[in-house]
Amino acid sequence: MRHVISTALACGVLLAGATACGPGAERKVSGGAPGAASARPGQTLGGRLPGIGDRMGSQVPADTGQAVVVYGEHPDSPDSFVVLYEKRDSTWVRTASWPAHNGRLGWTDDHRMDDEQSPVGVFTLTDAGGALADPGSRLRYWRDDHAYATMLPPGPAHTHDFDYVIAIDYNRLRGVPPFDWSRPDGVETGGGIWLHLDHGDGTSACVTVPEAGMKTLLRTLDPARHPVVVMGDRERLSL
Repeated sequence: MRHVISTALACGVLLAGATACGPGAERKVSGGAPGAASARPGQTLGGRLPGIGDRMGSQVPADTGQAVVVYGEHPDSPDSFVVLYEKRDSTWVRTASWPAHNGRLGWTDDHRMDDEQSPVGVFTLTDAGGALADPGSRLRYWRDDHAYATMLPPGPAHTHDFDYVIAIDYNRLRGVPPFDWSRPDGVETGGGIWLHLDHGDGTSACVTVPEAGMKTLLRTLDPARHPVVVMGDRERLSL
């Protein structure tokens, strides 16, 4: 029962009916990452993450060697673009990228339960899991086909949402399964915010990427490199 309740509260709100991470039409990304027109996988990009300003950049720990950057298209948009960067010596290298979605009402600096916005900030990535078997995750992986079952009405749109998830360390304990219900900063500030499989539209607070992207992240993110996610709309990321 604890597992079911916890997963029902994933994406920051109680998943019920149309208020949960809802379906929608596929779309093309209009933005992408800063410099996306010229950046190629494996291209070196310098000593700072593209599009990340001093305020946000200062929150990235000095020992971080991997960063998942979520570039939100607009403050109130559910559309975003995710890029995986890895540091080689003192230089960031763009490894992979995917179209993505975030909270259906965009982004916030003060996330609250049920606000349908994703929190802006820099958060560690320490724990993963899913309804399917471990695809080769370097992060500790908790498989549970019941704990990750969606509480939405039956239908194909959300069947595979939680096949693979990576917990974003916002208002959660590290070193526990993504579905753990502990909320150190209180229930009212939300929680259960994950990276998980995309369903084509905005979420209640989570960030979603295609299945291939989730598998790449799980197989690449290395606890020894202290991975983080840097997430927000482009304007706030640039500060």
